[in-house]
Order: sequence, then C-alpha cells, then structure tokens
Amino acid sequence: MDEVRVVVAHSERTTLRVGDTFLKVDADDANLEVEVEAIGLAPVPTPEILWRKPHVLALAAVPGTALGVLGRPSPASPDAWAAAGAAVRKLHEAPLPPWSAPSNDEIVAGLDRECDWLIANDVLPADLVTRNRELAELVFRPWTPVFAHGDLQITHIFTERDEVTGIIDWSEASQGDPLNDLAVLTLGHEECLDDLLAGYGTDVDVEVIQAWWSLRSLKAARWLIEHGFDPNTPGAEFDVLRARM
Repeated sequence: MDEVRVVVAHSERTTLRVGDTFLKVDADDANLEVEVEAIGLAPVPTPEILWRKPHVLALAAVPGTALGVLGRPSPASPDAWAAAGAAVRKLHEAPLPPWSAPSNDEIVAGLDRECDWLIANDVLPADLVTRNRELAELVFRPWTPVFAHGDLQITHIFTERDEVTGIIDWSEASQGDPLNDLAVLTLGHEECLDDLLAGYGTDVDVEVIQAWWSLRSLKAARWLIEHGFDPNTPGAEFDVLRARM
C-alpha cells in the first residue's frame, strides 16, 4: 500500500506525496491558480495536472532526480547542469506571463526590513548583514523582464540521463529578472554555475548573480526561521552570506 509522505509542511502550504501523486494544499488559492496557468504556458517539461479543487492541486510526479538539495554536493553531472541551463534559457525566451514581479523599490524596501530585523534580533553579526546588503545593491540595475520561474531552487529541476524531465513548483512565476532564476538555482552550489551557464548559452553578469545570492539569503532568513527551517545548517543561507565576506 502507498504511504502518505509529507514533502513540506508549514502554516502557508503543505505538499503530500501518495505514490506518484503530489497533493499541494495552499492557504492562498491564488498561488495554485498561478501554478496551473504557468504550467500551461511554460515551454519546458512540467508536471501533469491531475485535478484542481479550491486550495488543492493534484500533480503527477515527474520522472528523474532533482539536481540536488541545499547544503549537499549536487550529484548531477556537468551535462545535466548544462541541460538545466538550456531549459531555463528556453523559458526566459518564451512570451511573458501576465504576472509582474515586485519592482526594484519594493524589493529594496523588503530587503532593508529584513536586514534591520536580522541585526535588531542578533540573528547575524551586523557587519555580515551590512556587507551582504552592500553586495546586493548590484541587483538594482536596469533589466529586461523574462518569463521567470521565480523560485527555481535546486530541488525544483529534475533530470534523467542528462536531460531535463520536469520543472516543478510554479506558484511564483512572473515577469522577472532572469539572473534571479540563475542565482536561486545555484544558491549554495557556486561550483555548478559555470556548467549551468554553459547550457544557458549567453553572456551574463556573474557579479549580479552573486548579488542575488546575498539578497535571497538575507530576505529568506526570517521566513525560514519562523516556519521551522534552519538557514544556519551547513551549506545553507547563512553559509552563503559568510562566503560573500
């Protein structure tokens, strides 16, 4: 008999796996609406939608294995990372989706709130927060929006025989900064960036990707802590911030 496995669970969202079916339960039904529409628009392999009800989405499992997990070396080959880069480039060249990403002003305001919280609550040393906030400033430059995944974590791209078999978790898809997708995918896996960019196939500003590593880690810290995750585990967000020093 298939067992129910909890993939992720917190106050905003829970994902369960039963056999080859994933059930996503989201407190904000709009997130699932975005995911359904994005899956239909994305020109890359995505999960099959089995059914949809208010606050619940059933998806079929995608074949293959995730590129890795945060905090551990990626088991994927350089060719698999290059294939992921090619898939991300294909997504970024697709027609824009209808949802806009936050503006630079909104991102700055949110980032500064999180930095103030990290320092005020002695979560991280002030000099570490300040230095990474300075590095993150490179993100705020003119950029052309693309069809962005928005949460392209290393666990969200699956490959098999060095080919991409599925990209999952589309609830944050929007018109976004392409380098944010590349940064999120390589967060904590800097050694894989060259292989990813070899498949992506165009010149990018690596310093901006590194700036996104700082920004993402600073902004995510409080949410992770408040939802039962530890950004201080080896190789995770706090190590990413320390490495930027």
